[in-house]
Amino acid sequence: MATVELKNITKIYDGGVKAVDDCNITVNDKEFVVLVGPSGCGKTTTLRMVAGLEEISGGELYIDGNLMNDVPPKDRDIAMVFQNYALYPHMTVFENMSFGLRIRKYPKEEIKTRVHEAAQILNIEELLDRRPKALSGGQRQRVAVGRAIVRKPKVFLFDEPLSNLDAKLRVQMRAEISSLHTRLQATMMYVTHDQVEAMTMGDKIVVLRDGLIQQIGSPLELYNNPQNRFVAGFIGSPPMNIITSAVKEEGGKIIADEGDFQITITGSMADRLKPYVGKNVLLGIRPEDLVFTEQPEKVNNIKTSIEVIEPLGAEIHLYVSTKSHQFITRVPPRWEFTVGDEANFKPDVNKIKFFDIETELCI
Repeated sequence: MATVELKNITKIYDGGVKAVDDCNITVNDKEFVVLVGPSGCGKTTTLRMVAGLEEISGGELYIDGNLMNDVPPKDRDIAMVFQNYALYPHMTVFENMSFGLRIRKYPKEEIKTRVHEAAQILNIEELLDRRPKALSGGQRQRVAVGRAIVRKPKVFLFDEPLSNLDAKLRVQMRAEISSLHTRLQATMMYVTHDQVEAMTMGDKIVVLRDGLIQQIGSPLELYNNPQNRFVAGFIGSPPMNIITSAVKEEGGKIIADEGDFQITITGSMADRLKPYVGKNVLLGIRPEDLVFTEQPEKVNNIKTSIEVIEPLGAEIHLYVSTKSHQFITRVPPRWEFTVGDEANFKPDVNKIKFFDIETELCI
């Protein structure tokens, strides 16, 4: 396998539209890196530049230490799995999987061996004589992945490969692709708009917004220590609750005052908030860090009204509101709730994040 290095990569389309802006990413050997972000953030464009399907406007691309900017796609030793599978309808599964090897004039026996090895890994051996129209969406996706495997490329590129599958099959295929990465010990770049896919599959996640990298890190690093408001709100399901809060100092204590409730901030976070006394900040707290209490707490109590109840079996999502804000909370299913009931929550003060209201950077 190989490393992939993007150094100051930029993509500018006709008309001056900058799709990717000064992108710096290193994908280490055997690493699974996920590019995630909303539609139009530049993640697919970045992947296509690695593949050679888009011309690089600026910067340098290296694969295995070799400069690839002007190298044709066929000579980059990469394999790409597309969102729409891109299978030839008139060919059988065997012919689709072997196509890349046949045009490269591989010996027939080696082609047969490679295809059957890949089919065995993906559990599609019984499908080799069928054509794509006779396959389900999940089976077509396995064939598309198998076509990439038989090439034994230095780098695998996945462009939203699961977006056309139903919810249950997406979960299954997520696990299968992760398992495949472990078995092949392959270098993989994977594009998705689904942050759950990113969190569950990636060794490293690159969060993009408007062509700019917002943060790079492990799934838990991004979840627990987001660098800005966008990452905090994008990573996590349900998303982090983010509200505007005033910072006050009363009796030597730092207080986050939302208006309907106050939270006393302690420790190092209180020190970091001191320069913001008298100003507004953005307060962020994850749904699981709002702890339901049967009786109102004496301090740091948030009194709410229940608006929506989403029972999910292992947990319940409650949409609750104060006079001026709505929160999403995640609670165990051992309590019964009714819409309109009062519910009290105590925030885990150690898990609260604060963001500068102008720069949106984490304080």
